[in-house]
Amino acid sequence: MLTQSAKAHEIERRWFVVDATDVPLGRLASRIASVLRGKHKPEFTPHADAGDFVVVVNAEKVGLTGRKLTDKRWYHHSGYPGGIKSEPYGHLLGRRPEFVIEKAVKGMLPKNAIGRKSLKKLKVYAGPTHPHGAQKPQPFTF
Repeated sequence: MLTQSAKAHEIERRWFVVDATDVPLGRLASRIASVLRGKHKPEFTPHADAGDFVVVVNAEKVGLTGRKLTDKRWYHHSGYPGGIKSEPYGHLLGRRPEFVIEKAVKGMLPKNAIGRKSLKKLKVYAGPTHPHGAQKPQPFTF
């Protein structure tokens, strides 16, 4: 019995839409990362990009459990001495809700060319509308 590998021209890409309302951020990100990689398909191949496109709506309503809105912080550094800045996730979620989901999904993808290519198939929107209606995305449930 021979093992079948997914070829780039044989892969059928589908579009899924995910509603992030009251879904815990980590569970949402892990499921999205799995779909972006193609692990939900029987023809998954680790060295090939067999994943689908994912559109996330209502990113501003994603759930953070416990005290993460006040205690979890996002850090970034300017590169200069004393240039570290931090912001609580509550403020970050109000200011840039798309970034919170993108950062969580990016952390769950591989740190190589396949991970970077997979992340480009993620589309995140703060509100309930998105411009990808022509692709006829199917709802993705957990």
